[in-house]
Amino acid sequence: MTATLKQVRKQASAPSEPCCEPVLSAPLEPDHAVDMAKMFKAMGDPIRLRLLSLIAASSATEAGECCVCDLSGSFDLSGPTISYHLKILREAGLVESDRRGTWVYYRPVQENFGRLSAMLAIPGVASVGCS
Repeated sequence: MTATLKQVRKQASAPSEPCCEPVLSAPLEPDHAVDMAKMFKAMGDPIRLRLLSLIAASSATEAGECCVCDLSGSFDLSGPTISYHLKILREAGLVESDRRGTWVYYRPVQENFGRLSAMLAIPGVASVGCS
């Protein structure tokens, strides 16, 4: 990985201003609604949600990304089906990828995770974990 690519990733994962106010504070602007709906729609499928979870969890590792070969073993699906779901996540802006030889490596787009979180934030209420 080159220094330039590292710098780009660091900038992409740096916290940024949310795109919009939380929906409980202000109405969502039409352009933002389209972008956000695309991301939520991509996460509306259990396979894609699991893939996103695996990719996001791998971002906490030293490598900061995971290979498609590491993802495929977690599902009883064909390679083309996994690729299709990853394509949907990429097009929605939730993950980005790099091809290295025959393998593709994925990492989450941290900025868009922040946008989703900011949009759903409830002012004055601490976040609650999964039950």
